[in-house]
Amino acid sequence: MAESRYPRRIITRLVDGRVCAYDLAGEARGLLSPVLVCPPSPGDDIVDHAVAVDLRHAYYTTLNAVVCVTADGVEVWRSGLEPESLQRHGHEPGCVLSLDGRLLWVYRPDAMAGRGRPDQWVALDAGSGAVTAQADLQTVGHGGVQLPHATSGQVLLNVGEGQDGTAVYRASPTGAGMDLFQYPWDDRCLIDLSPDGHRFMTVNHDQGDITVHAYPGGEVVFSLSVDAFGHDPDEAVLEWSGGHLSPDTLIVTIAGETEDEREWFGHYRVDARSGEVHAEFDARGNDAYDIHPLGDGTWLTTDPSGHPVRWADS
Repeated sequence: MAESRYPRRIITRLVDGRVCAYDLAGEARGLLSPVLVCPPSPGDDIVDHAVAVDLRHAYYTTLNAVVCVTADGVEVWRSGLEPESLQRHGHEPGCVLSLDGRLLWVYRPDAMAGRGRPDQWVALDAGSGAVTAQADLQTVGHGGVQLPHATSGQVLLNVGEGQDGTAVYRASPTGAGMDLFQYPWDDRCLIDLSPDGHRFMTVNHDQGDITVHAYPGGEVVFSLSVDAFGHDPDEAVLEWSGGHLSPDTLIVTIAGETEDEREWFGHYRVDARSGEVHAEFDARGNDAYDIHPLGDGTWLTTDPSGHPVRWADS
């Protein structure tokens, strides 16, 4: 059998309260079946989730804890987010595994949780749950998007602060803790990292433009506003979705309303290096956010069952 041209990649979805993992290393298309279905510990309501590449452990956050369980749901360790929050809404702790599987990065929206302290970004030892690095953030966030960088071991974090904007950070663990850098923006939403790690994509918080930045410094490579896609900026916006369909192609999402108040959306291909806008793109998704480009010419949408559907570029 020929070796797959795709690296082994595990993505997760929460389906019927259980963490489902899907192996994207093969050539499978269409509705994907999970290679792992992991139940949470009794009484836990999962907020965010990740699965180790070897499929032996799953990780998830609840409103008040970070938990590691075995593939059959036996709890290995639990790290409490203390003090326990009495707030049931408005704060969603997030987690992502480092690409080497050694660290679990956790964003803690402690301010919104009412813990009387700033938000925190924490790196836990994936094997034991011990804290290896942590930093206070100057944010009051509801949730965060974390993207591991392809080669450097660094991680990007976008903290969403609702109508107050966003903050974007970059971090890596050091022997003394965490090397933390904040980008000088409060109005850019992190969307995606390029497969080669040389660029990243953001959309303005007011949805007026999409920008591609050089990594790691954040210098602008190019920026496109709504009118670059043939739409009136007074009638359409750029959505916070899309990403790298391939190393050379971005997917950008436009949305708006018709005169009779019917919502519409469309995806467009954009040259990831020059910013040239190409043809409209049919993602076959349910809405403007039902698209997960994988960087290899394929992308995911969502089946009514909750499981992903994988499509190939043609």
